Amino acid sequence: MIGVVLAATLFITNERAGTVSAIDTHSEKVIATQHAGTRARGIVFDGKRLYVAISHFKGQLQHDPDGVVAIDPKTLKIVRRYECGRDPEGIALTPDSKHFVVSNEDAGTATIVDIASGKQTSLVTGTEPEGVATSPDGKWIYITAETSSTVTVIDAKKKTVVANFFVSTRPRGALFSPDSKRAWVTSEIGGAIDVVDVPHHRVIAKIQLPKNDHPVGLVQRGDRLYVATGRGNSVAVIEHDKLIKQIPVGSRPWWLAFADGKLYVANGLSNDISIIENDRVTGTLKAGDGPWGVAATSED
Repeated sequence: MIGVVLAATLFITNERAGTVSAIDTHSEKVIATQHAGTRARGIVFDGKRLYVAISHFKGQLQHDPDGVVAIDPKTLKIVRRYECGRDPEGIALTPDSKHFVVSNEDAGTATIVDIASGKQTSLVTGTEPEGVATSPDGKWIYITAETSSTVTVIDAKKKTVVANFFVSTRPRGALFSPDSKRAWVTSEIGGAIDVVDVPHHRVIAKIQLPKNDHPVGLVQRGDRLYVATGRGNSVAVIEHDKLIKQIPVGSRPWWLAFADGKLYVANGLSNDISIIENDRVTGTLKAGDGPWGVAATSED
């Protein structure tokens, strides 16, 4: 197992299967899969460990406790479990990789966890929090809340809520620009991407997508945003806050990430991964049941 997984540069959570899969991006093959928890969704990598948000399915038997598991990427073995509130979904690392932040959907909170000590700070957010983003300058944490259509602003240093602001209907993902001056928030029902002035924490523009698009996850590369459109079954390409292209992918794309110069898209209903190069799909990988989150060990 160890020698095999060492080749992996990409990791996928399979929500319904409760597993994490390792992908060798050179051979474009899934090389290992291991159980992570009942419902595996958000995933991040800090250079040493993978951190996966584990929750439950409402009304179904829960085999594993809610929380975050730390996983050794070389073996896919769980090396530590963190308590971090009920029903964690989204997860992000602070820029110094000393903390992770999760959204607790059922609880209506966000939890900041010190990775070394496990100490938690829980904060009230909007209703049914989903996405989590941390600014590269280390100042801010944004938590999207789908039912209240709000973004909660957390001062990352003080670990306090300092503002809330409205966005388009049912926000999902959030992403800061490299200089931390702008952010983008996807809204699934609104079918839009709101552009946020970070210093003032307010929406200054809206990128409206075509009628059938329901944006969820997003990632930036250079001047472009690549946005998974959920039930739109495509990746929207945004440049200078304008839609320039749509790339058809599998069914219900959730989250996506670049690895080794290629974009990998987790398609939650077709149970596969779309591989995109030069803005076109060049391959498809079979995944586990319900691919959801994506984390890369290398973006080059």
